[in-house]
Amino acid sequence: MIFEGHSFWGSSSLVNRHFLGHFIFGRWLGLGRSSRKGVLKNGKGSLDRRHVLKDFSRMLDNQIEKIVLFIMEQQGLLASRLEKLREWHESLRDQPDISQMTDLREAYRAAGQDLLKLLFFVEMNAIGIRKILKKFDKRFGYRFTDYYVKTRADHPYSQLQQVFKHVGLEAVVGAISRNLHELQNNQGSYLSIYDQPVLPLQDPVVDSIKAAVDRLTRSTNFLKFMGQHALIMQEEELPTSRDEATDDEDGRYHFMSLLLNLANTFLYMVNTYIVVPTADDYSMSLGAAATVCGIVIGAMAVAQLFSSVYFSAWSNKSYFKPLIFSSIVLFVGNLLYALAYDFNSISVLLIGRLFCGFGSARAVNRRYISDCVPLKIRMQASAGFVSASALGMACGPALAGLLQTKFKIYKLTFNQDTLPGWVMAVAWLIYLVWLVVSFREPARDVEENHTTEETNSEAVQNGNLEKGLKQPLLITAEETEKDEDELDESEESLLHSRKPANSIASAYRLLTPSVKVQLLIYFMLKYAMEILLAESSVVTSYYFGWSTSSVATFLACLGLTVLPVNIIVGSYISNMFEDRQILLVSEIVVCVGILLSFHVVVPYSVPQYVCSGLVMFVAAEVLEGVNLSLLSRVMSSRLSRGTYNGGLLSTEAGTIARVIADATITAAGYLGQGMLLNATLLPSLVICVASIVATCFTYNSLY
Repeated sequence: MIFEGHSFWGSSSLVNRHFLGHFIFGRWLGLGRSSRKGVLKNGKGSLDRRHVLKDFSRMLDNQIEKIVLFIMEQQGLLASRLEKLREWHESLRDQPDISQMTDLREAYRAAGQDLLKLLFFVEMNAIGIRKILKKFDKRFGYRFTDYYVKTRADHPYSQLQQVFKHVGLEAVVGAISRNLHELQNNQGSYLSIYDQPVLPLQDPVVDSIKAAVDRLTRSTNFLKFMGQHALIMQEEELPTSRDEATDDEDGRYHFMSLLLNLANTFLYMVNTYIVVPTADDYSMSLGAAATVCGIVIGAMAVAQLFSSVYFSAWSNKSYFKPLIFSSIVLFVGNLLYALAYDFNSISVLLIGRLFCGFGSARAVNRRYISDCVPLKIRMQASAGFVSASALGMACGPALAGLLQTKFKIYKLTFNQDTLPGWVMAVAWLIYLVWLVVSFREPARDVEENHTTEETNSEAVQNGNLEKGLKQPLLITAEETEKDEDELDESEESLLHSRKPANSIASAYRLLTPSVKVQLLIYFMLKYAMEILLAESSVVTSYYFGWSTSSVATFLACLGLTVLPVNIIVGSYISNMFEDRQILLVSEIVVCVGILLSFHVVVPYSVPQYVCSGLVMFVAAEVLEGVNLSLLSRVMSSRLSRGTYNGGLLSTEAGTIARVIADATITAAGYLGQGMLLNATLLPSLVICVASIVATCFTYNSLY
């Protein structure tokens, strides 16, 4: 017999009838845009505000309840269907039939496909709820998300959490997976599948279901957690469009070009941190104070503030040319850095570091991964980007510790101060040759003058897709007519809502309070880490008499903690706690690390410095991952693409933090080396406490 299963997805009206979407604003009290806004912003007191919020909350509660009941209904249909399949399966155990077994396997796969659609349905509604809450706060200037999540998240009568969970679907997932596994012809001598080693089931349906469940529960692994550090903002789209890697992406992808981008990332981070252990000694050899090392290290970050913008804009047209330019500028910058010793000029030294900062092509590296790497390996590429950065951060100081020699060739001096410049100049020259020989420029789909038109066309197309899903909610039996002007206004609004920001100012206007707090946290952690790393040579030399090799070893050990810490957090901790919980705890631990670093009455010791620095650094690494994860969820979708994207804003926030931190070190040097440690830690403490307070105020909106 062949089981004829009835698919509840045969008619899309079931999904359409229950899809939440953004329709709620159009139906809310039947008000127009200006009158709705006036209700919350007029001066009639709190009575109107309370009525408005009460009505809106009730409408949202009703829609969420409708979603949950629909999910439960479809669960029951799936369960009945699987029960009939089980009876069929039992009847074939006594009289096996190859054709019947094949038909049964296909029937289970069909059930799996319907389960997958149900999971997609749940995810679409979860996305819809988050967008509705964010849009309400943005349009009406009221912290409705904070109120709504706080009152519904843990209330016994609320069904809000059910949309963000499996809602009991694990049993259905397990039944389909188990039976498909049993129907495979690989049982061997095992009595049942439970006696076999746990191996992944090679079935695309089950793989897709597992991926959908992971997205729904925000399940995290090491690669995903590491990938979040890459600052590659992903637009929150419908799950079906997010899971399809196009042939066009595969055609643009070139492995060697990706490898060259990762190599550029690695070399740049080595270039950044290779000078940290010797910057104070180099400054003093040129007649400057030891604390001028802050300016020497920070000059690179100052230039990066500008290079990030023009490289991001340049990558709209090409990837090859900016990488060539970057390599040449970095070669020249390191050459000037090395020659400053023989010129006996602190100015040449600073110009060399500025050139190195102007060669920062990290925006190009991220953009290449975002635009040219297929979806199926984009997370691995993002994790590779972050791993290359972490290894470069560790290798830079370690390499400086090995360059402890001194000799002269003609009139050129090679010592621990100049060798970092010479080594990096040679490295960038070799990289430049490799780049010219091996890099392949990705094909551009359209000419640049049609880019805007294509973007608008894509926005309309995507808008029509969402409109098709949401239309039944907009049109009911009582509401069969819609004004044409309203439709035109809606389409115009849709295009505007999908248009990328075209300037820093327009990007800033898209930042909600939650996004601003996340950027403040990112600023804080980069500031604290830069203070710790940049002043390490001066502080350890003053208090403990450490040599350059000792400082290099300490910094390299800090850098080597990045990967193991991310493995632990990404594989275990992030699956046990919510991101916002980890965020708040990490901030507090960073604050504790800063407090432990202060030099008070008792003599300052090596264990105190090393332990406090390790606590601060590790907590900041954990904080960075969850901070960027939350940032990607609360940030506007308009900041997921274009020149002024979320990644650029985050990079600029971190770079400004480094610039201010390095300037703080130099300024605090005027107070004397004995006051340097406490004077630089005090601003870190103030910013950290401010970020903790701000997090508490926006905690419920990080949903």
